[in-house]
Amino acid sequence: MVRRHPVPHRWFLTDERAGDPRPVLRRLPAGTGVVFRHRATPPAERRVLLAEVRRIAARRGLVLTVAGESHGRRAGRLRQGHGWPAHNRVEVRRGAAAGAWVLFVSPVFATRSHPGARALGPARAAALAKRTHIPVVALGGMNARRFAALRGAGFHGWAAIDAFLQRPRF
Repeated sequence: MVRRHPVPHRWFLTDERAGDPRPVLRRLPAGTGVVFRHRATPPAERRVLLAEVRRIAARRGLVLTVAGESHGRRAGRLRQGHGWPAHNRVEVRRGAAAGAWVLFVSPVFATRSHPGARALGPARAAALAKRTHIPVVALGGMNARRFAALRGAGFHGWAAIDAFLQRPRF
């Protein structure tokens, strides 16, 4: 059995809208989680990008999870479990039943990734977080400042795209 590492408190999600993830990955602190998505990238190009992302993650001590795979990586070693997106109570239960290692509850706030989508808001998102024993990561319009305001609300951490593109302080 592979040794489990702690679930990161901070997560960067990649996607085509955000562009090349490599510059962001090179400045993330060790222990940061990364969810590699890039689902719309042509398969051959995606494989090449993912291989480079895996090398950077291993070198920098980042926790890498690939969307659609049932495991993650840290420094080149497989991690048990997988992340699970949850937008309501049913999806929280499904994530737990599926053996999720971490739940991404979203959208907590309005987000550019899903314009016009109804945000849960902090209170409803916190209620979902408190319904499970699995670490819950707040996603959707999040940044370090907003996460600090949510401390004590049942969230293990936060995840974002745009917050990491703006050269945050860690």
